[in-house]
Amino acid sequence: MLTQIIRKFNLLILTLFVLSILSFLLVYLFPGDPLVNLTGLENLSPEAHQKLAEIHGFDHSYFYQYWLYLTNLLEGEWGFSFSSGNPLWREIMQTLPASMELSAYALLFSLLIGVPFGFIAGFQHYKLSDYSLLTASVVGYSIPVFWLSLILILVFSLQLGWFPLSGRLSLLYDIPHQTGFIFIDIFLSDVEFKNDAAKSAVQHLILPTLSLTIVTASIIFRLTRRSVIDVMSSQYIQTAYTRGLSGLQVVMRHGVRNALLPIIPLFGMQFAVLLTNAMIVEVIFSWPGIGNWLIQAIFQRDYPAIRAGMLAVSTLVIILTVCTDLLANLINPALSGDRRAQI
Repeated sequence: MLTQIIRKFNLLILTLFVLSILSFLLVYLFPGDPLVNLTGLENLSPEAHQKLAEIHGFDHSYFYQYWLYLTNLLEGEWGFSFSSGNPLWREIMQTLPASMELSAYALLFSLLIGVPFGFIAGFQHYKLSDYSLLTASVVGYSIPVFWLSLILILVFSLQLGWFPLSGRLSLLYDIPHQTGFIFIDIFLSDVEFKNDAAKSAVQHLILPTLSLTIVTASIIFRLTRRSVIDVMSSQYIQTAYTRGLSGLQVVMRHGVRNALLPIIPLFGMQFAVLLTNAMIVEVIFSWPGIGNWLIQAIFQRDYPAIRAGMLAVSTLVIILTVCTDLLANLINPALSGDRRAQI
């Protein structure tokens, strides 16, 4: 157990180290002068250019520049945005919770939909119910998330008027920013209209969450269905039937648990897919998350913001993936042995 934790921790540190190197090299991969890309200052005098080069370590080797960059990262000095002039660490901490909140709700509802229907289709495989659910999942998986978002806006916002068109909260409610998670901020605030603000937050959350849930639930459904079919056709399931156990006993004692264990790490990996789709959904719904913020930085060629945003999103995905894989190994230690045997 301890060996697995140490191994995963070493893997996490190594991956983050490689990620920091790639992030450092981005300033040289962007078009133009690396110093201009880092500071946003153009038409500098030779004296000013030399002074900035000394401050950012451009008059030293690449190893010194990387060490300076890594030290600033650990101290929270991620630079400043060209467009707003604010510290990038502060802007990321303000936008990242909104993306995490949206992705977490979408993942939760995707699990609540995809896993039960995946078990139903797996237990009834090659039957009418299985084909019907599989067809629905193929349709849900094939629809581009941006097109689905636009259709939901057209139907439920413009035509029916059931849900807001965009945003995270109505402009009528001014909730102080404390944690970045809208419902926690509403609960912690001292305003008198908490219930109305919470209702408005739920209404604004439904359509973006639904857009992400439909696509992700289709993926989780297919993973669960495949795992259930493989487990139910295994040798130990057939042995359980020969011992006189009923179908319900076989399913509850052996089928459900053994079908879930192999796909637990895959559930965590869907968070990376969710964050990628969330960037598109956030732009369409004007959701104030890091995806929308990063897309705006790309349009404005805000190179420090692009580098910091990509580093923050990649770090979050890597940490969640490693933690999910570690959790799966702790629940079922046989998974790590099976993977080593396959390698």
